[in-house]
Amino acid sequence: MNTRLRSLLRTATARVAVCALAIAGLALPATAAQAAAAQATDAQAADESITVDFATAGGSPAYRASGWIYGMTENASGPADHFYRDVKFRFMRAGGAQLGAPGGWVAGGYERRWNSTLAQARRTIALGGEFILLPHDLWGADGFPISRFPGDGGDWSDYDAFLTRLINDVRAAGIAVQWDIWNEPNLNLFWNRPQAQYFELWRRSYQRIRAAFPDQLIVGPSCACVPSPGHPWWNQYLDFIRANDVIPDIISWHSLPGDPVADVAAANATLDPRGIPHPRPYQINEYAAPDEQNPGDGSWYIARLERAGADGLRANWASSGNLHNDLGNLLVRHQSGQHLPKGEWWVYRFYASQTGQIVSVTPSPAYDAFATKADGVAKVLVGGGGTTGNIAVRLQRLDATRGIVQNNQVRAVVQRIPYNGGGAVQGPVTVRNTIVTLSGDGATLNLPHTDADETFTVTLLPPSDGGFTSVAVAQHSQQCLDNTDLRTDDGNVQQQYHCEGGDQQLWDFRPVAGVPGAYTLVNQLSGKCLDVSGVSAADGAPLIQWSCGNGAQNQQFTLRKVTYPGNDPHDYQLVARHSGKCVDVSAISTAPRAVVHQWTCNPVNQAGPLNQTWRIWGR
Repeated sequence: MNTRLRSLLRTATARVAVCALAIAGLALPATAAQAAAAQATDAQAADESITVDFATAGGSPAYRASGWIYGMTENASGPADHFYRDVKFRFMRAGGAQLGAPGGWVAGGYERRWNSTLAQARRTIALGGEFILLPHDLWGADGFPISRFPGDGGDWSDYDAFLTRLINDVRAAGIAVQWDIWNEPNLNLFWNRPQAQYFELWRRSYQRIRAAFPDQLIVGPSCACVPSPGHPWWNQYLDFIRANDVIPDIISWHSLPGDPVADVAAANATLDPRGIPHPRPYQINEYAAPDEQNPGDGSWYIARLERAGADGLRANWASSGNLHNDLGNLLVRHQSGQHLPKGEWWVYRFYASQTGQIVSVTPSPAYDAFATKADGVAKVLVGGGGTTGNIAVRLQRLDATRGIVQNNQVRAVVQRIPYNGGGAVQGPVTVRNTIVTLSGDGATLNLPHTDADETFTVTLLPPSDGGFTSVAVAQHSQQCLDNTDLRTDDGNVQQQYHCEGGDQQLWDFRPVAGVPGAYTLVNQLSGKCLDVSGVSAADGAPLIQWSCGNGAQNQQFTLRKVTYPGNDPHDYQLVARHSGKCVDVSAISTAPRAVVHQWTCNPVNQAGPLNQTWRIWGR
């Protein structure tokens, strides 16, 4: 979809009405009539449709979109590791920007910026990512007025000394980086000099870096532009690098806004006539304008980057004090300083969970998707911000999946990822969990996209799999049931803690055979079960984790619906089967790390106390 169409869609004030029965109100149907009603909903026409063809599959996901600009604390100590690992973090692009303000080489602040850059590079590498070095930020050209640019007055001696220092520091550190020579050199904010002076900067830098590190990759031009045969700056840059044999290993630009698919096609069209070979790695190392940083647009960019075959780094629009924090605005900070995930972080978490093979998707004008299939599961991340309407997700050739279809049926779990005005989001919300009967090896799911900033995920499972995964949020404190200190040992007492979204707070609810409404809760971090210690029936017995047993009722919990005026339909008590007592936060405490134990259950129809009421978003 081109940028003009996307802009028109963003500013549209109305769309065709969504389907008459909103799936946000559907839970697992309890009767055949409810199931039939759900099936009827799926037969309705859609405002737009996307098609997923499971018979057409390609390679494994590479998580091309999982990169960020800055987002680590200055000393690289935060945010916590799981915020990166849970989203299969791949790239970080940094060079000490905003530290000193002005700072860097030209202001005598090189040491501080280099120390931060090195710390962030080492942590990026330790987390399995690739680090993209920004020399222009180490120089000091990060948007603040500076006293000089490289090559002023034809004198390159200061810049040569800077390069010597930087090359020696990288060599001494023993790290491999990508060299993104200068950011947005077509903007006065970052390069307030003639283009010819920039070309000389590029030539000198390229030759020095290539000589020093023959195996490290050079990135450029990272312009504030998208490729186009009619863009003067872009084409003059291509002419220069071709004529002087200083072609970067990775061609890069910024998409703010833009369409990665159209951009890559235009890049190919401008490289071909110059004999610059492709396919060559492309890096869109800033994507998503400020009003596009939400689950709807974020999912769309993920789908488009994957479709385009380009690596992407999500833009960071944070002002001074926040640039080196918050994972590029994917997190917010609680008043305690604790990082909490936004809705878009949950988008990347779902994206990271997509394994196996990528399958073919045919997009619509406003929507696209990224879809995968693996043994026993298929997943679709639906993307499309800036507009609303009913989306028909047409699932074709489900017979080409493995272990999902049983008796011509599949289980479809649809979740909505909220935006929440850019605030913290505790987890995706299940809006549908139904068994779908196939027609011609396919089915259609209709998703009412009523909020442009939100998005949907679809998970397809065998119909016999009646479980689900969720956080459990104590309603008196808005904190999550948490596996204390990320431990894996038997006997670890469970607690409540700020809802971070990590595996230590995600629980697999597995149905107990023959007992409707009863589940074992398996912690995704440890693989162990929530357990009432010592099979005790006493008030105050702690909730621990323990190796999952064979039918032990102190590891089985019934979900009892809580109903009082104004409560959420996802609210439940967790009742231990062996004792009939409720999972309870001790002393109604609102303090992080308060112990979770069992206690005599409160009435389910009263508004308080709520230390036994758990919001199960995944139910």
